[in-house]
Amino acid sequence: MWDVLVVGGGNAALCAAITAREAGASVVLLEHAPRAFRGGNSRHTRNLRAMHDAPAGVLTDVYGEAEYWDDLLRVTGGATDEHLARMTIRASADAPAWMSAHGVNFQPSLTGTLNLGRTNAFFLGGGKALVNAYFAAAERLGVTILYDTEVTDLELDNGAVRAVNTVSRGFPLTLQARSVVAASGGFQANIGWLREYWGEAADNFIIRGTPFAQGTVLRDLLGHGVQQVGDPAQCHAVAIDARAPKFDGGIVTRLDCVPFSIVVDRAAWRFYDEGEDVWPKRYAIWGRLVAQRQGQIAYAILDAKAAKLFMPSVFPAIRAGSIAELAGKLGLDPAALETTVSRYNASVRPGNFDSAALDDCRTEGLDPPKTHWARTIDTPPFIGYPLRPGITFTYLGVKVTERAQVLMRNGRPVANLWASGEIMAGNILGKGYLAGFGMAIGTVFGRIAGAEAARHAGN
Repeated sequence: MWDVLVVGGGNAALCAAITAREAGASVVLLEHAPRAFRGGNSRHTRNLRAMHDAPAGVLTDVYGEAEYWDDLLRVTGGATDEHLARMTIRASADAPAWMSAHGVNFQPSLTGTLNLGRTNAFFLGGGKALVNAYFAAAERLGVTILYDTEVTDLELDNGAVRAVNTVSRGFPLTLQARSVVAASGGFQANIGWLREYWGEAADNFIIRGTPFAQGTVLRDLLGHGVQQVGDPAQCHAVAIDARAPKFDGGIVTRLDCVPFSIVVDRAAWRFYDEGEDVWPKRYAIWGRLVAQRQGQIAYAILDAKAAKLFMPSVFPAIRAGSIAELAGKLGLDPAALETTVSRYNASVRPGNFDSAALDDCRTEGLDPPKTHWARTIDTPPFIGYPLRPGITFTYLGVKVTERAQVLMRNGRPVANLWASGEIMAGNILGKGYLAGFGMAIGTVFGRIAGAEAARHAGN
C-alpha cells in the first residue's frame, strides 16, 4: 500500500510527486510512456508565466496580479473560475524559486514574436531539461517510477479510489494507495475522441505533443460520475507547419509569421485579421481558425521584408520570384492569389512599423481588415508556409476545489483523489491561452495536490 500514487509523468505529476515525497509520503509515479519519451507535453514546453512585483532573476520589470488577471480574462472571454485563477496567479510568484531549488535552470527570454521577458521565465534547455531535472530530483528523494505503465481504470467506490488498475510493460498490475493524484493530461492524441466533436476534420489535425495523451483516465473518471468542467469541443490549437509529423513535432513546428503575413485558405482568400493583437495573446486562436477552413489548411504569404522578423520553421520556407510562381508551389490558383495580394496591397495605409508593439500600420476598406503590421507584399523573394491546426491540449477536465480535490457530480469531493495539470486546467482556462500559463497551472496545482495527498495519507 503506497501513501501517494501519481498518474502521469509531466510537469504537474512531477511537482505533485516531489511535493508529496518531501512531505514524508511514500510515492509511486506511473508514466504511460517509456523512459525515452517520458514527460508528456511538458518536454515540449519552454517557459512559465509568473507574477512578480519587481524584477526577479530572468524576469524583467513588473508583472502584477491585476495585469496578469486582465490578460487571462481577455483570452478566456470570462470562461474561468476567478477564485482559482487568482489563486494560481498569486502562487506563480513563488514557482521559479521552487523550480530552481529542484534543479531547473532559467535563461533570458528569446527575442522575436514571443518576446516575453517581462512575463515569462524560460527554461534553459527547454521542457526536456525541466523534465529531466524533476525526474532526477524525484529519484534522489526516493520516488518510485514505473515507466511504460498505462492506467486503465480507477476503481472508484463509495466516494473513494480503492485500487488503480494498470498495464505495466505489457502485464496487468493493480496498485493500491491511500491517496491518488490524477495528472495524466487531456485526450488530444485520441483522434477518435476528437472526431466526436470535430467530425472528419479531426483526421487532418496534427498533434504537437505526446501520442500517449489518450484521455483514458479522464474518460474513466467521468464515467464514474466525476463532475466535468470545460468545453469538450475546445482545444488549444495553434497554426503549425503542415509538413510537421502527426505526433510529437513539438514547439519547433509552430509558425510565428502570421502577424507579418497575410493568411489565405485553399481558395486563396483571406479570412481573419492577422494583426489583431500581439502574438503571445493571439497565436492560440489560429489553429481553430485553420481547422474551420476547407481541408483544414491555410497558407501564410509574405515577402523578403518580413523574412527575419520571426522564428523560422524547422522546415524550409517555400520561396518564389513572383506571387504567381509561389501560388503554383503551394498548390493555389495563381490568379486568385495575385488578386488577393493586389487588393491587400492597395488597402495598406503606411504607418510607423514596430514588430514588437501594436503599431499604426493598417489597411483601409478591406474585409477582413489587418489592423496592425500591415505592409505591402511586394519585395521578392516571396515566401509561403502551409498551415494546419496543431493541437496541444483539450479543455475538457474534472472539477476540483481550491485544494485540488476532485468533485463528484453531486458536489461531494472524492475522499482520496486530487488532480493537477491539463486534466483539471479547464477550471481556470475555459478557452484561449496565455503563453506559459499551462505550466503555471500544472506547477501550482501539482504542488497543492501533492501536499494535500500526503497530508491525507498521513492522517
